[in-house]
Amino acid sequence: MLKLNNIVDKGSIKKPKRVGRGIGSGKGKTSGAGHKGQKSRSGVSIKGFEGGQMPLHRRLPKRGFKNPFRREFSIVNFADIDKAIVNKKINPTKEISQNELIKAGLIRKKNLGVKLLANGKLTQKITIKVNKASKQAKEQLSKINGILILEDKKEKDSAIKQEPKKKEK
Repeated sequence: MLKLNNIVDKGSIKKPKRVGRGIGSGKGKTSGAGHKGQKSRSGVSIKGFEGGQMPLHRRLPKRGFKNPFRREFSIVNFADIDKAIVNKKINPTKEISQNELIKAGLIRKKNLGVKLLANGKLTQKITIKVNKASKQAKEQLSKINGILILEDKKEKDSAIKQEPKKKEK
């Protein structure tokens, strides 16, 4: 009987291969893996292994480095702040700090600094406290008589590794 819950296009549901279920199935005995060797064993092959040939990741030259003193910033745009003000998640009359931005859900990580970018428009005058701001963000804030407080997070920043002290002889 045809019902709405059992209408199916032909070929939309593919039956899984039942391997290792006898010669007649065509996928019996070795289940399509061939005889012996690394690829016939469970776990298949080693990623990046090219049969003893020098693998691609070792043929290519090394490039770049990881800077241990790199500082990461959570990015906040004017559009996000304006949306939060409209949705009454942020009070524009009070100073907007990192904690306020976390409560409003605009940033997640507390240990990172905050960088203000000028993506979007601000409709209200605000006072905001961040670690960094783009040139355009500073200009736009000054146009609407907003106040930008830049705080240096270097002293508090636990993400920056200090150089080990040299031992005196």
